[in-house]
Amino acid sequence: MTDSLAVIALGSNLGDRATTLDSAVRALDALPGCRVEAVSSWHGTVALTVDGLDPERPAYLNGVLLLRTELTPHELLDALRAIEQSHGRERAERWGDRTLDLDLIAVDDLVITSPELEVPHPRAHERDFVLAPWLEVQPDAIVPGRAPVAELLAERRAHEGRP
Repeated sequence: MTDSLAVIALGSNLGDRATTLDSAVRALDALPGCRVEAVSSWHGTVALTVDGLDPERPAYLNGVLLLRTELTPHELLDALRAIEQSHGRERAERWGDRTLDLDLIAVDDLVITSPELEVPHPRAHERDFVLAPWLEVQPDAIVPGRAPVAELLAERRAHEGRP
């Protein structure tokens, strides 16, 4: 595969969240054939659980980065999982609390549907904590097969009565 631009969402709601996210950015930049091109600011968000938003759970810090990579999407997914594990990630409960969450949101304009990987991420267009930081680092971004990130975020905020 040639050089691709991957969009990766980062999140943490356990431990020293900012330090963990900063460490994950360094780990991604150190991957062979990869270079971090842009990192959003960290956004504080209410925990999202299987049952919806839960302000009783530890709050998240979320962000998005753009990664120039020579890895295939599946190789990159494996690398993301290894970085999560090296930061103490445990997959005990779906959408549970976590030290580090790395989601592959998009790779160029690819559409991939396999048992291991869906790109673009199937719920990215529904999540302000992905859309807002993505817009910050790539104002002209488009969720492949959907719409521009700016439009999706504006629609979500209008629907929720937010500016």
